[in-house]
Amino acid sequence: QVQLVESGGGSVQAGGSLGLSCARSGYYRPNCIVWFRQAPGKEREGVAVIDIGGSSTTYADSVKGRFTISQDNGRNTVYLQMNSLKPEETGMYYCAASWVCGGRWYIASGFKYWGQGTQVTVSS
Repeated sequence: QVQLVESGGGSVQAGGSLGLSCARSGYYRPNCIVWFRQAPGKEREGVAVIDIGGSSTTYADSVKGRFTISQDNGRNTVYLQMNSLKPEETGMYYCAASWVCGGRWYIASGFKYWGQGTQVTVSS
């Protein structure tokens, strides 16, 4: 079992930056943590994934060069730094954990453990 708690959401103007945190607790360590987002009326989509053991990362094409996922293993926390934010990136941001992490990391249905989400609002 693993518990996840997101924090750091808020409101920002287009072009601005926000940093999100995902604090992990529980007896077992997952193999990866993924940040997802869900805009109103849209499906949840994977934004970035990090391998907990090796720190390798992968990003959705839409955020490459603007978002950075990282981790602090000492604090069991994964971060998402978001720069040059766009209004269409408004939505709820969630972190999710899994022990099975492969090429389809961006598919939300593959994840059992989720945080409660944090709201990100980007105004134009």
